[in-house]
Parts: sequence; structure tokens; C-alpha cells
Amino acid sequence: MTEKKQNFLERNAVVIKIAAIAFLILLLLIPMAMVRSLVMERRGRQIEATKEITSKWGNEQCVTGPILTIPFKTYNVDKETNKTVVSEHLAYFLPEKLRINGMLNPSVRRRGIFKVAVYSSTIEVEGYFKSPVTDFSDGADIDLKGAYITVGISDLRGIKESISFNWEGIPLNCEPGSRIIQMVKSGVTVNDLFAKELGTQDIHFSFKMSLNGSENIKFVPVGRETDVLLKSSWNNPSFDGAFLPADREVSDSGFVAKWKVLELNRNYPQKWVDSQQVLDNSAFGVSLLLPVETYQITERSMKYAILFIALTFMVFFFVEVLRKLKVHPIQYGLVGLGLILFYLLLLSLSEQIGFGYAYLIASIAIVLMITGYSYSIFKNIRLTLLLGILLAALYLFLYILLQMQDYALLIGSIGLFVVLSVTMYLSRKIDWYSIGNGKSE
Repeated sequence: MTEKKQNFLERNAVVIKIAAIAFLILLLLIPMAMVRSLVMERRGRQIEATKEITSKWGNEQCVTGPILTIPFKTYNVDKETNKTVVSEHLAYFLPEKLRINGMLNPSVRRRGIFKVAVYSSTIEVEGYFKSPVTDFSDGADIDLKGAYITVGISDLRGIKESISFNWEGIPLNCEPGSRIIQMVKSGVTVNDLFAKELGTQDIHFSFKMSLNGSENIKFVPVGRETDVLLKSSWNNPSFDGAFLPADREVSDSGFVAKWKVLELNRNYPQKWVDSQQVLDNSAFGVSLLLPVETYQITERSMKYAILFIALTFMVFFFVEVLRKLKVHPIQYGLVGLGLILFYLLLLSLSEQIGFGYAYLIASIAIVLMITGYSYSIFKNIRLTLLLGILLAALYLFLYILLQMQDYALLIGSIGLFVVLSVTMYLSRKIDWYSIGNGKSE
């Protein structure tokens, strides 16, 4: 090596070292990407297991209705031909009052290591329709024999007992299938509603269903006034959909939730003719959440991997500069691989024992491993302990970030500010140009 080249390397030793460390960090993105791919693969297997369980037990359920449909004909005279033109129409009516009382009995089903929250439910529905006799124009030919009720049930496989529909005190059978599939894609139909002429009195109804489902149940508020009361022993609910409960109580023994929705709160009328309305957008209900979603939170934690690697390498770099030690790139690489191994341990352990315990075990294991390895490099107990404390603080900081999702950006920004401030303070007296020239501070 020529003297000129040697002098160049000595003068730029710090820059070359930093460039080598940066290049090594980029190389470590490869195994990090492999671990991330494994997380996605396991998440895909979880989705497959969930579909397999729910396809046999029952998918998410959405209950719609009842909706009363009455066919009728109108007769108009064509002025040009002077002939009578017959037009067929469908009139749709929604209940004036709708009360729903539901009881969910939850359980957890497993497929291998994967878990899915399922439920069996008892749903009691009652209410009344206002008599539609005054809603038809004079001369309309009302087909009462062709009238029918539709009750929407999103997954008919979840029905476990026959549904007896009580119509003005008369029990009627339900037939499978929906006849208004543009609005209610799946459900049951009740025929033979009117054995006599339609009067002006209110028409009362009630029915009871036993439904199996999984993860979520929703209701569409088709009543002019809809009241829903839902109870369950599940203590980790998530209320979702178009409306939140007006009143709810959640405790270790379960939850009780009450909704009250008015006609004015939704975007479709109480009665209409022929046109198709979008009903599902007003659905509301509850999801049965399992404890922290392993794959989602593991993937979130991996977003901070580069920060962990960079800060740990920075500690080694400062020790190397200030203590005039030589740390080989292979040693940097082994430490970086140890930091990446944390996420693999976290993933595999959390599938078995839950995220909290998995995080504790994985972080302790990696901190002890890297701290022990650093002692063979530093040959200094104090520096080794400082590195161990730093790593422990980083993993504690990451856990806090993961638990405080709403404030993660704020806490993360403050943390980075503190790290950069400490770095500036510690390096304030270093004469970077003297490094490599054999000069000390």
C-alpha cells in the first residue's frame, strides 16, 4: 500500500467506518425482510384456519328486517289507444316499532395453534307494522295473498332451530331464501300473511331465532324506532358499525349494550314502491375481540428494527472511537443478527403463550445474549452494563409504543429527540479530524 493511500485511509477512517456500518445495516434488511415474510405467511395461515372454522360453524351474522312486501296492480287508460294499461308494482313497508333482545354465548374454537371467537345466540324480535291500507291509491288492486315478509340472515348455515314467525297471534312457517335479493341477499321468507281483508289496525309480529356465528354480529335498524339490547359473557367487545350503543356496560363478567336508532338516523324511508334501497350501510353491532392480534402487533414492532440496530451500532461505534477499540464488521453483523432474532423469537413464542409473555422472554434473552457478547469485545464491565441497560430501555420503550397506539407518533418523536440530544452531548468534545492521525483530544 502506498504512503499516499495509507494517509488517505487514516484521515478518513471515521467516514469509512460509518459507511461500512451503514452498508451493513442495509444488508441486515435482507434477513429482516425474510422474517417479515414469515409473519405474513403465518398470518395467511391464520386466515385460512379462521375460514375453515367459520365455514362449518357460521360466518359473521347480520340480521335485517322484517320487511313487508305487498304486490299490487294499477290500471291506467292510454289516451292515444284508449286501452287500459295494467302495471305491476311492489310496495315495501318497514315496522313502526322494532325491539330486539339478544344473548350471545361465546366460545373459542381452535385449529392447531390458531384461535377464533365464535358464538351461539338467542335473538328475540318483536314489533308492529302500521296498517298499509291507506298507503295505496284509489283503484289499486292489492294482492294480499301474494304479500310476504322477509327476514335477512347473512349466513343461513348458522340457523340451528326452525323459526316460528308469529303474525297477529298466528304461527307461520318460514321458507328459506330471499325474494328481494337486491336489498336482502340471504334470508327467510314468510308467506300467507293475510287470510282476510286488510284492516286499519296495527299488525303485531314476533319471532325467535337461534343463530351460530363468528367474531361479529350486526343488526339493520329497519324500524321507525329500533331498540336493541345485547348481552354476553364476552369481556372484550368492540362496538362497531353505523351506530354506537346509547348505553353500555363492560366488565370482567361480560357486557350489556343498548342501541336506540330512529328513522331520521338512517338514509332510507319507512315505505317505498319498486325502487331498491341500500340497507346494510346502517348496520351496527359488536365484534368479539380476542387478545392482542399477534401478527399485526409483531409486524408493527418490526417497523422499529432499523432504529434498534442503528442505536446499538452507535454504542459500539462510540466505544470504538472513545476507547480506541477495534470492532470488526463481523462482530457488528453478529450483533445485528441477534437484534433481528428477537422478532423471530417474538413471533414463535407469542403464538404459544401470548404477546406479553413472549415479548418479555424474547427481549430478556436477546439483551442477555448481546450484553454477554459485548463483554468479550469491550473487556469492560461498566461499558457492558451500560449497553445492557440501553438495550433493556429500548425494548421497554418499544413495548410502551406498541401498547399506546394512539400516542405512538408522539412518544416516538420525543424518544428520538432525546436519543439525538444525548448523542450530541456525548460527542460534543470529539475532534473527528484527529481520529486516525494518532492525535488524542
